[in-house]
Amino acid sequence: MAYDKQLTLAITGASGAPYALRLLEVLVQANCQVYVLISSAARVVLATEENLQIPASPAAATAWLRDRYSAGEEQIKVFGKDEWFSPVASGSAAPKQMVVCPCSTGTLSAVAVGASDNLIERAADVVLKEKGQLILVPREMPLSSIHLENMLKLSNLGATIMPASPGFYHNPSSIQDLVDFVVARILDHIGLDQSLIARWGYQGPKD
Repeated sequence: MAYDKQLTLAITGASGAPYALRLLEVLVQANCQVYVLISSAARVVLATEENLQIPASPAAATAWLRDRYSAGEEQIKVFGKDEWFSPVASGSAAPKQMVVCPCSTGTLSAVAVGASDNLIERAADVVLKEKGQLILVPREMPLSSIHLENMLKLSNLGATIMPASPGFYHNPSSIQDLVDFVVARILDHIGLDQSLIARWGYQGPKD
């Protein structure tokens, strides 16, 4: 099956699991192929915030996510932190777009210095070096000077920093509305049409 877009979604250990899950859901619905990277800390957050126990095995996690989101064959692929022969580890094969959502400040720091100690960090490094689109969605407050310096460095390198800071001008009535606001902004930046929230100046969602 042909997919309209291919990208990498990394989920790290910051608070904000609902953002990642909603983003993955919408990407599948938009006929995207998604390479998914999940850190060990992210699994703890997913269990804490969403009561989800995603299998540790990449193959089992792939099957679990495909079933959860009714994804097509090969539409979701999960890779382990040490799978250095996966497509995302090489500039010759990695998708040109990657979203780290949520992005922990530890991951932010590692990407800023090019650590590449695990597959998430390496995948982000690949996107930067290949002049692709890297979107980081940090969820932390307050921000220290270290965090801000790392964000500035990455922004200067071409990454897009999108803090998980939902707006309120669309009159949200639920937590889901707040989650959808952030996800909608991510979709805007990766070039996918969205109808999750109304755009500024319009009466209703975009058709």
